[in-house]
Amino acid sequence: MKLVKDILYKVGVISVNGTTDLQVNAVEFDSRQVKSGNLFVAQKGLVFDGHLFIEKAIGQGATAIVCQTLPEKLNEDITYIKVENSDSALAIIASNFYDNPSSKLKLVGVTGTNGKTTIASLLYTLFQKAGFSAGLLSTVKILVDTIQYEATHTTPNSLLINKYLNEMVEAGCDYCFMEVSSHGIHQKRTEGLTFAGGVFTNLTHDHLDYHKTFKEYRDVKKSFFDSLPKTAFALVNIDDKNGEVMLQNTKAKKYTYALKTMADYKVKILENQFSGLFLNMNGNEVWVKLTGSFNAYNLCAVFGVADLLGLNTTEALTGISELESVSGRFQHFTSKEGITAIIDYAHTPDALKNVLETINDIRTGNEQVITVVGCGGDRDKAKRPVMGRIASQLSTQVVFTSDNPRSEDPQVILNEIEQGVEAQNYTKTISVLDREQALKTATKLAKKGDIILIAGKGHETYQEIKGVKTHFDDFEKITELLKA
Repeated sequence: MKLVKDILYKVGVISVNGTTDLQVNAVEFDSRQVKSGNLFVAQKGLVFDGHLFIEKAIGQGATAIVCQTLPEKLNEDITYIKVENSDSALAIIASNFYDNPSSKLKLVGVTGTNGKTTIASLLYTLFQKAGFSAGLLSTVKILVDTIQYEATHTTPNSLLINKYLNEMVEAGCDYCFMEVSSHGIHQKRTEGLTFAGGVFTNLTHDHLDYHKTFKEYRDVKKSFFDSLPKTAFALVNIDDKNGEVMLQNTKAKKYTYALKTMADYKVKILENQFSGLFLNMNGNEVWVKLTGSFNAYNLCAVFGVADLLGLNTTEALTGISELESVSGRFQHFTSKEGITAIIDYAHTPDALKNVLETINDIRTGNEQVITVVGCGGDRDKAKRPVMGRIASQLSTQVVFTSDNPRSEDPQVILNEIEQGVEAQNYTKTISVLDREQALKTATKLAKKGDIILIAGKGHETYQEIKGVKTHFDDFEKITELLKA
């Protein structure tokens, strides 16, 4: 139970009708979840406007309403709080309701187009191995110390974020590593949180269905660093031209990492094989189990964060040498017939390019690289032909197929991907609408020594078609096919 006046601390309140000296037992933004004695926050969502459900929330027992627009008729038994922004208000109220859990542990946010899941997950594992209790908020899973919860969004809603952070505090966690998506920042889900540090990975073409322009996408990411306190650190990939942009207005202590330029944390690739990387990190040589230059960047960021959080160099490097790849991130195995299958979440042009360039750097040149790739429905359409061009340029053969078409026609998506294929690469490509059949096609094309890259879905274990989700796990399916 909390008093309304206490959980409104730091909220941009415009007016109050009723008493704030009122106890509420929970905060909700979904009217369907409201119960007696709850506070309901009405948000102007992308699909639904929560203001339309205020009466329903009251009917289900809400005693306090937070909204941007007051209803025409006010119930004298209800407290109405008009605020500047409901999204921001929800985030701050959620933090206050759970006694500001982010201030009681060291919370590190990782943002950028690619690498967020890998960096956050590896940091969680590294600090657990070092003897600390840690939490993880990621696309793949949520971990409160060793207790696992299912993840539904890269950055959960602000109520869930604070609920899990509070559980981490109660479980004795010292740290939390969190993916911070552009959607999460734009929708104010991270407002009210106290970050000990922020990491910027890179910025490439993605989410332009939501942000409309690349500048808007970049500026949303930048706002995360603008909001960091002076007690925090900001660690950015300075090889990415947007790294300097992220640091421009931040009050946080500024640090950089890189492979190509001078930086506070510098890594050099000495060897790159499917079995791992041999790296030089700030003058220290270390063999790691992860593959590819993109993972060299990820590990450099991990090393930087570990150092900034006080882990000694020997302990950090020893832990880094033991880290395994994250589920669906360059996850690979070789069949008895000598065919290597690689499953990767590469669902942006840059990520697909990085994975294929890594494969081409490692292979001898005698093997085929057979890529199975698609693009998700109801998402950024502009990247589809770009993905088609990259896949056909950097592969020996390509099988275009469905990813998660969602409400879109899968054939229309494939047609848009195919538009990016250059004339000289047409003969390399084939389109197979059904994903399982596409994987079967790839295995039939593959011979001993060949490499099959299955890109796009990574860790996801479902296929969504016309709003219906069915079980589909790329790793599970390709393992089954290659064994057969």
